[in-house]
Order: sequence, then C-alpha cells, then structure tokens
Amino acid sequence: MTATRKPGRPVDVVRQERRRGEILAAAAKLFAENGYAKCDTQQLADGLGISKGTVFRYFPTKRALFVACIERAMEQLRAQVDGVAAKATDPLDKLALAIVAYLRFFDRHPEVVELLILERAELKDRKSTYFDRDDRRAESERGWRRVVDELVSSGRFRVMPPDRILEFIGDLLYGTIFSNQERY
Repeated sequence: MTATRKPGRPVDVVRQERRRGEILAAAAKLFAENGYAKCDTQQLADGLGISKGTVFRYFPTKRALFVACIERAMEQLRAQVDGVAAKATDPLDKLALAIVAYLRFFDRHPEVVELLILERAELKDRKSTYFDRDDRRAESERGWRRVVDELVSSGRFRVMPPDRILEFIGDLLYGTIFSNQERY
C-alpha cells in the first residue's frame, strides 16, 4: 500500500520570488557590512523576521547565498545599463548613457562593490561572477560589440578590434568603482 500525500497549499511563485529577493537584498547588505566570514545567517533571518530554515530553503549554504547576491547584482547592473542605453539611437550616445548608468548603479549600490571585493578575497577557487560569460552577458556583449563596430565603421573611433575597445572601457569603469569606493 502506498501512502498518498494530502494536497497542500499551492505554490505561490510570486511570493517565493519576492521572499527570495528580500533575502538577497538583506544578505547583500549584511555581507557588505560584516564581511563573508563574519556574516551570520541567523542574524539575517532575525533581521527579516523569518526562520534560519527559510533562508536555507532558498539557499542551501552561506556560499550559495553569497554567490546569488553577486549574481543578482550583476544581472541588475546589466539590465540597468542595457535598458538606459536602449533609449538612444546614436551609438556614441548609447555608450555615454551606458557609462553613466554603470557609475550610477555603483553609486546607488555601494554594497555591491564590497561584495565584489569579498568575492575576490573569499572565493579564490571560483571565477569571479563579474567576469562570468553566461548567456545573458554574452548577448549583452554582442550588442555592445555592434555599437563599437558602428563607431569604428563610421570613423568616430579609431580602427581596432571592438573587444579591445570594450575591454579598455570596462577596465576603466571597473577601476573607477573601486578607486572611488568608501567603506560601506
């Protein structure tokens, strides 16, 4: 005889995503304030008014929670930069808007800079999320290559490989967020 499970409450996907976002937002701030090693998941749960088990239902380990915080921030950054740039038709305007959006993102979210610093220090065995080449990032990069190609082909940028131009701009921006970051 097989036991039958009574039907429970249906899964509320919207509620789950909202709760996941709340956990990630609070965890990002806590990691930034305390560092990875000193971040306590019980303190996180208490601050959110939930059980520690709820945190671990969404993120099985502290490391998974930390990585998810960074991945979420990078996705938000990509969405903001790409969204703002999409408003312009001129490729140089797109690039200028993207740079401003990038810098504003880190100005509004200084905890993300701290997370990137912590990632490099604490998770040496893991390739940095910032430089991951996932599908979303790859699509975004193809779009930015097209923008740079337009600038080169129109004579507005010197002829050189688009990846080299993008790498240069990326290095400048990446350095800027760290050199202008005050402790969170």
